[in-house]
Amino acid sequence: MPHIQPGDDVAALLLQACAQAALPLQDGDIVAIAQKIISKAEGRQVYLPDVQPGERARELAQATGKDPRLVELVLQESTAISRMKMGVLIVRHRLGFTSANAGIDRSNVAQTGSDETVLLLPLDPDRSARQIRQMIMEKAGVQVGVIITDSHGRPFRLGTVGVAIGVAGIPALWDRRGAPDLYGYRLQHTDVGMADELAAAAGLLMGQANEATPVVLLRGLVYPVVENSAATDLVRPPALDLYQ
Repeated sequence: MPHIQPGDDVAALLLQACAQAALPLQDGDIVAIAQKIISKAEGRQVYLPDVQPGERARELAQATGKDPRLVELVLQESTAISRMKMGVLIVRHRLGFTSANAGIDRSNVAQTGSDETVLLLPLDPDRSARQIRQMIMEKAGVQVGVIITDSHGRPFRLGTVGVAIGVAGIPALWDRRGAPDLYGYRLQHTDVGMADELAAAAGLLMGQANEATPVVLLRGLVYPVVENSAATDLVRPPALDLYQ
C-alpha cells in the first residue's frame, strides 16, 4: 500500500495492491485494515497549533502532564472520563468503547516540523467498513468481510492488542450459546468476540512500528455473512460495564 493521503480511495488502492501481489480477493476473504490509513484518507489529521484548549482541558492537562491541546481533542472525541492520573487519561470514546486518549495518536503520522500533527479515529468506522466492502463488491465482484482495526490496552492486562472498531460483512459477535461442548453440555454464556480475535491476529502482521503493513488478508475462515453487523455490537453497555 502507498502512503495514504486525504481523499484517497482505500478500496481501490487495496485492490491494486492485491493485484500487484498476485493475491486477487476471493469470496469469503476478510481484509483487516489499520485505522490509521482510514483516518488519513478521511482527513482526520489535526495540527495541534490550530487547537485552542478550554479551561477544562487546561485543568486536566495540569493533572495528567499532557499537552492541553491534545487534552482538548480528547474531550471533544469522548463522552466521559474513566480514569486519569499523571501521564494517563482514559476516556469513554464517542463511539462507545473505552480507550486511552480517545485513540488519538501521532505514531506513523508524517510531521512537517515538530511532532505536532495527530490523528483522530474515523468519524464512523462501521460506515467506512461498509463503504469499502461495497466498493470491493462492485469493483471485484467478490463477497468479503472488512474489519477496521485499532490497538487498545485492557483493564488488568499489560500490552496492547488489536481490536475491531469497524466491521462489515462478518459477525462482530459470534453467539455460541446452545452449542454442545465435547461432553454434550450446552454452552450458556458464550459470545465470541470474533471481529476482535481477527483484528488481534492481523495485528501480529501489521505491527506497531515501521512494518508498513496496514492491510492484512485473512483467508480460509468459514463464517456466516452478516449484512447488519457492526463493531458497535462489541461495546458493553454502560449499565453492564463494571470497569468504566
